[in-house]
Amino acid sequence: MKVKVISILEDNYMYLVIDEQSRGAIAIDPAVPQRLLEIVTREGVTLTAVLTTHHHWDHARGNEALLKELPDLRVYGGDDRIAGLTNKVTNGQELKFNSVNVRCLFTPCHTSGHMCYFMWEDDCTDSPAVFTGDTLFVGGCGRFFEGTAEQMYHNLIEVLGTLPHDTKIFCGHEYTIKNLKFALLVEPENKRVKEMLSWARARDDDDKPTVPSTLLEEFEYNPFLRLSEEGVQRFTGKKDPIEVLQVLRKEKDNFKKPKERVLPHAMLALEWGLLRP
Repeated sequence: MKVKVISILEDNYMYLVIDEQSRGAIAIDPAVPQRLLEIVTREGVTLTAVLTTHHHWDHARGNEALLKELPDLRVYGGDDRIAGLTNKVTNGQELKFNSVNVRCLFTPCHTSGHMCYFMWEDDCTDSPAVFTGDTLFVGGCGRFFEGTAEQMYHNLIEVLGTLPHDTKIFCGHEYTIKNLKFALLVEPENKRVKEMLSWARARDDDDKPTVPSTLLEEFEYNPFLRLSEEGVQRFTGKKDPIEVLQVLRKEKDNFKKPKERVLPHAMLALEWGLLRP
């Protein structure tokens, strides 16, 4: 299984997951359909399915155009508001695309119908992957547009947080630098935050993405997964993890960060094998 990381729009990611044996492919959040089709053609693969994390235009707007080009395409998602939806999925539902297995993980909060997708291969020792849309980011989490802190706590800690620690995290946006600047404000003595921020800035200088991270790494520097840590609780003035999360998100919403150089991400496509650095 090979994951192509495709930078689109201002800071979005869409993904193409290729089964290298069957040459079948699955797209995640293909908001720029013509770019995706160019890559599908170049790779010599057959696009069989689209997995949509949520209905927002910068994740779902390409679905209908893809269906016009590929009428047999299946578009999966957990929300009736998703454009071009052909197959509505539910929490825990498993899909199979040749050797690639997908488990649908219902994570409502950013939107009420948000779905993450956990993937692994049959008979393969490579690390699994999860496509988290706007629920979990490198160093951060999504805004609570249609949900509550209780829901996001469940999503981050009890759903995504219980996946295997070597799981690769492929999120919906390149927000890493600004997320880590906030993480440094929360935990100024956290060496992993400082190391990761330095690394992310170097990636920015080279116009390279910061995805994927791993779940284990996120527990080391992402304050939204570190709700029981003393420094995070001290910053929020709370002890209850849901209250800690609620304060963190409010502070992040109001966080004023210095301007960073805008990356020329549009139309950049980079390949990542799940175990190939």
